[in-house]
Amino acid sequence: MSFWEYAIIVVYSMAIVFIFFFAVSEVALMLNYLSYHRTYNKKNEIDSRFFEKEYPLVTIQLPVYNELYVMKPLLENIGKMDYPKDKLEIQVLDDSTDETFELIANKVGALQQDGFNIKHIHRVNRQGYKAGALSAGLAICEGDYVAIFDADFIPSQSFLMDSLIHFTQNKIGLVQTKWLHLNKNYNFLTRMQAFGLDAHFTVEQGGRNAAGHFINFNGTAGVWRKECINDAGGWESDTLTEDLDLSYRAQLKGWEFKYLEGVGSPAELPAAMNALKTQQYRWNKGAAECAVKNLDKVIKSKDVSNSTKVYAIFHLMNSFVFVCILLTGLLSGPLMYIKSIYFEFGYLFQLAAFFSLSFVFLAFFYWTSTAMNYENKTKGFLKFIGSFPIFLSVYMGLSLHNALAVFEGYAGKKSPFVRTPKFNLIKNDGVWKNNKYISRKINPLTYVELFLSLYFIAAIGIGVYLGDSGLMPFHLMLAFGFGVIAFFSVVHAKR
Repeated sequence: MSFWEYAIIVVYSMAIVFIFFFAVSEVALMLNYLSYHRTYNKKNEIDSRFFEKEYPLVTIQLPVYNELYVMKPLLENIGKMDYPKDKLEIQVLDDSTDETFELIANKVGALQQDGFNIKHIHRVNRQGYKAGALSAGLAICEGDYVAIFDADFIPSQSFLMDSLIHFTQNKIGLVQTKWLHLNKNYNFLTRMQAFGLDAHFTVEQGGRNAAGHFINFNGTAGVWRKECINDAGGWESDTLTEDLDLSYRAQLKGWEFKYLEGVGSPAELPAAMNALKTQQYRWNKGAAECAVKNLDKVIKSKDVSNSTKVYAIFHLMNSFVFVCILLTGLLSGPLMYIKSIYFEFGYLFQLAAFFSLSFVFLAFFYWTSTAMNYENKTKGFLKFIGSFPIFLSVYMGLSLHNALAVFEGYAGKKSPFVRTPKFNLIKNDGVWKNNKYISRKINPLTYVELFLSLYFIAAIGIGVYLGDSGLMPFHLMLAFGFGVIAFFSVVHAKR
């Protein structure tokens, strides 16, 4: 056996093992989550005495950049907040370079006339991107608590009242709420995203928080104690996920976070493939950058338990799973050839069983999420059966795009913060054909994704020819996933 054949087997095996342990960590979170719900009782209820003395001063920060289509509903909704006006400061942190600036100025003026303490803070250099805007606002903010919303969020009127009562303990530094979806059923992409995000905001965040492990601020729909932000070193712009970075720095300083599954904040899901790819690129590259920046600090910390360290490792490295999926897919073809020649190494290929077991573990994980989000369990089960294999296939199809982002993150290659285009698809029948922020260019990577779809179709044929069907389900999912990603990348660019 040649060096390259050995190398293929080793790399493939390592990738499979990582996927397996990643799936194990997800199941562990699921068990934490279920255990918490079984033991939940009245002693877990919040302390309503938070507002007994007086309402605290709260600053709402709205970081925006060229958000023409969503600023009006956002500001109108913020103006309906059920909170005393004299205890509320609103900062519109506006880095816009288009007509969004004028729209905001007009809406801010109207809210000022209505008695709101609202400030329109406009930067022309966009230094530090979102982190820079938040930092600039924090330097002059009046509130002891800071609520942050992205432009496509529509928080409920009771959001502040529902969130602030969880700050009764001085060590609580952040309260994060659950994301809900304004356009969940808009199209195929939004349904798949909702399926995945529901799992994160149900089992992952809930499971980590239930066991006392590190969770993360999700960039929006959360409330910070200003003291916590400052104590952790403030917002830093050296990663694309400033929210994850600050979360870890704060928790390493001893601050505790609270996740509220029962408080939801509706938001818009990207309905176009290019918008989804933009978001996925930022999330996955940023996660890799945060791993480089913070993983060593977590491991070396004497104040963090070993169990929390293990969960944190998989948390910070969860984007690496896309690299492993891509590697196992690309190497599975050559492995079938190696297997057909070297029969004595047949046992090594039983490692594929780890992937099958990983699939089963993830199925339990996502079923738990679906079951908790559907009162009708029969309807929920049908939803799960119809969504899970397709969801997994689509995200396998994103593995090339996301793996490249991860490699850039680990390599330290810097790139600007690119906002996710917003469409104001509050209703499922909304349109985005004429949206000015959508890229109409077909990225050359799309052609590689199309090629990979054909590659895995060929792998299916080779498997049939060799009489080796063990990897056929894997190849079918990859062929479908890459095909779907390539298809929508082209179709949505031409709309």
